[in-house]
Amino acid sequence: MAAPVAATDASLIAWFEIPVSNLDRAMRFYEAVFGKPLSRDRVDGYDMAMFPGTDGPEGALVKGDVYVPGKAGPILYFRVTDVDAVLSRANAVGGRTLYAKKDIGSNGWVAEFEDSEGNRIALLQSR
Repeated sequence: MAAPVAATDASLIAWFEIPVSNLDRAMRFYEAVFGKPLSRDRVDGYDMAMFPGTDGPEGALVKGDVYVPGKAGPILYFRVTDVDAVLSRANAVGGRTLYAKKDIGSNGWVAEFEDSEGNRIALLQSR
């Protein structure tokens, strides 16, 4: 049996993409929810809005024929300092709570919401 490929000290996750139907609407939603500007780009024929970041995985909202929003599949967790505040902002700009804030013991709190495009997005607040 071959030895497994060794991971680096960095996070195993390097990049994420959130599928969207309407990039402008999704950008407004995420900028309002997280209070950070996204930057538009076009990569390999797909319209993207990049999340700012240098501490860990980076990612983008992406519109294109192979990007279909939905609640099934992997769940992406955003690390936040206040789950209640972020969930409130998400609901105020058209999101919907799917999983109310839950205490998960020593790891903190989690919650999930539906974004403007119909995706399931999760939040994690550390203790």
